[in-house]
Amino acid sequence: MVAKKLDILAFGAHADDVEIGMGGTIAKYANEGKVIGICDLTKAEMSSNGTVEIRKQEAINAAQILGVSGRETLDLPDRGLFLKDEYIRDIVRVIRRNRPEIVFVPFFDDRHPDHGSCARLVEEAFFSAAVRKYDEESGLDAHRPKALYFYMINGFHKPDFVVDISDFMEIKINALNAYESQFKKSDATFETPLVNGYIETVEARERLFGKEAGVHFAEGFMAKKPLLIHNDLLGERK
Repeated sequence: MVAKKLDILAFGAHADDVEIGMGGTIAKYANEGKVIGICDLTKAEMSSNGTVEIRKQEAINAAQILGVSGRETLDLPDRGLFLKDEYIRDIVRVIRRNRPEIVFVPFFDDRHPDHGSCARLVEEAFFSAAVRKYDEESGLDAHRPKALYFYMINGFHKPDFVVDISDFMEIKINALNAYESQFKKSDATFETPLVNGYIETVEARERLFGKEAGVHFAEGFMAKKPLLIHNDLLGERK
């Protein structure tokens, strides 16, 4: 990923994590002209399906579908995302190079241990990136993003806030279908029931969050700090 000032930087343990959790939100903000980057911590070399090379190309294809400005993959070990300073330092450098306004990571509570480990590593890096004397040898300036938010992958939790992705759910489905090694591609159109088992589950979750918020589809997120509402408390549409 070429260093640039990002509006959003989303981290995942593996390629496809970000698409599962917040592909619609990324597509929505990319459509508004926001600059968005994705960083996958591992090459998913332990995956039961596909190869490193196949998943890398699938990740590139999915990012293009979503309108992502850049994507990079670190060389941290799949199933070995332990809380090590060297791993935190690598993530700090990604944050400092790209200077995002907002950072997203998987939620801690997930059946796949790597997703929770990714959250813990990035949370540490999020803090350390703002410490001026941390990793001074890199020559990168300290940077403090405005917020750290958590998206869901396999879990289903009560979100602190949701993002309306009704107009971008089809793009999210297309991005997930780009991972043909991971998900059997559906022969159904977006207007008909999805036959892909995992993607169908994701689609049902987003439909439920949307129903709760009064829209067709929404993605749910968690936050450790209160969200500040400016001028849209009444939900007025622009």
